[in-house]
Amino acid sequence: MIRYVASRLWQSALTLLLASLVVFIGVRQLPGDPALAMAGEEASPEQVEAIREQLGLNDSLTSQYFTFIGNIMRGDFGESTRTGTPVTELIATTLPVTLWLSAYAIVVAVVVGILFGVIAERFRGRWPEWFANGFALVGLSVPNFWLGILAILYLSVTLGWFPASGYVDVATDPLRGLYYLTLPAVILGTGLAAVIMRQTRASMIETMSTDYVRTARAKGLGRGRVLMRYGLRNSLIVVVTIVGLQLGGLISGAVVTERIFALPGFGKLTLDAVFTRDYPVIQAVVLIITMSYIVINLAVDILYSVVNPKIRVGGAN
Repeated sequence: MIRYVASRLWQSALTLLLASLVVFIGVRQLPGDPALAMAGEEASPEQVEAIREQLGLNDSLTSQYFTFIGNIMRGDFGESTRTGTPVTELIATTLPVTLWLSAYAIVVAVVVGILFGVIAERFRGRWPEWFANGFALVGLSVPNFWLGILAILYLSVTLGWFPASGYVDVATDPLRGLYYLTLPAVILGTGLAAVIMRQTRASMIETMSTDYVRTARAKGLGRGRVLMRYGLRNSLIVVVTIVGLQLGGLISGAVVTERIFALPGFGKLTLDAVFTRDYPVIQAVVLIITMSYIVINLAVDILYSVVNPKIRVGGAN
């Protein structure tokens, strides 16, 4: 286990380094001049050139990259070219909003997805399965932004059940904060819940047709008990895999949901940075998302052996 984790950490560090190179080069290929965006359209060429010199944009790409890496090693992502605020402060302010939203969406997706998956397998050929399959079809087919607009129109404006926008810090006021995040989290987690439901149902159907399940039924165990003890536990491998792969995607994919519900999260920060060619913020955002993918995938690999003892991190015989 220790050797495996050490190997994965080394691979993760190399991946992060390569990602930083791709991000550094890719950001500088964006159209537009950040110095001009910062100075304004009415600025003189001398003012624009002074800003370029201040930002180090006149240095060679190699020099800029090594300066960028050196600053990251010290935990310094630079300052926003748009506001002059240190990037670490911007991230510390906006990232918790996205993390709370993503975590809430994951909980909603896992609970709803597993519940509907169990119902679909338990009541195959009857109306509960049709209802669960209909939910999955809607979750996979309808875009989140359209669901968000409909939710605001009917659940917020018409019925007044949830706020249409705004954010309350969950750490300061947990109940009110979660209340404000409920509707965005449900919308964000709908697609993932549909995927979990379909995969859980398929995995449980396969498990319930195995020899050891038939043996358990022959010994007198009821279908419901076998379903929960054997079918659901084995399907958790699929759920862990999906959640691990999608969690990083939720963090990066929350951009649209945050925009719809006017949440001051990572998504708003990212869009503002892209529109204003804010190099330091864009680089920091992409690197943090990349790091989240790496950490989550490592955690999922380790969780495999916890969920199913037959699987060993080092490989099973």
